[in-house]
Amino acid sequence: MKVSAKTVLMLHGINHNMFGQRDPAQYGTVTLAEIDARLQALGRELGAEIQSFQTNAEGAMVERIHQGFVDQVDAVLINAGAWTHYSYGIRDALAMLTCPVVELHLSNIHAREAFRHHSVFADIVKGQICGFGADSYLLALRAALSAP
Repeated sequence: MKVSAKTVLMLHGINHNMFGQRDPAQYGTVTLAEIDARLQALGRELGAEIQSFQTNAEGAMVERIHQGFVDQVDAVLINAGAWTHYSYGIRDALAMLTCPVVELHLSNIHAREAFRHHSVFADIVKGQICGFGADSYLLALRAALSAP
C-alpha cells in the first residue's frame, strides 16, 4: 500500500513578493522563488508536497486558508509579514484549522521595533520560528511535519 505525501500549505504574506529587493540588510537577498525552491526540495526529501501561495491582499489570504481547511491539508506554514501583528481576520481563519500551524519570520521579530514583538497568531499556532533568515522556512517545515 502506497502512503501518499503529506500536503503542506506555505502562506507568504504582504510584501513577500519583494524579497531580494526589499531592505536587504534586514531580509537578505534571497528571493521568494528561491525560498519556495528550497522548500520544494526539502519537501521532496521529507515526503511532503508543498503548496505555496503569496498575496498582498488580506481577503485572498483568508480565502486560501479556508481552502486549506476544505482540502484538509496536513500542515500550514505562515509568514504573514506585518499582518502577524494586527490581522484578527487571518488569525480567526487560522484558528479553524485542525492541523499543525507554524508561524515563521526571516528576521527575529522580538529584536526589532516594539510593534513587531506581538503576534496575534501566537496563542493558536503550534510554534514560532524566527531570526534564521531563509532557514526559518526549512526549520518550520521540519517542525510542522514532526508535530503531533
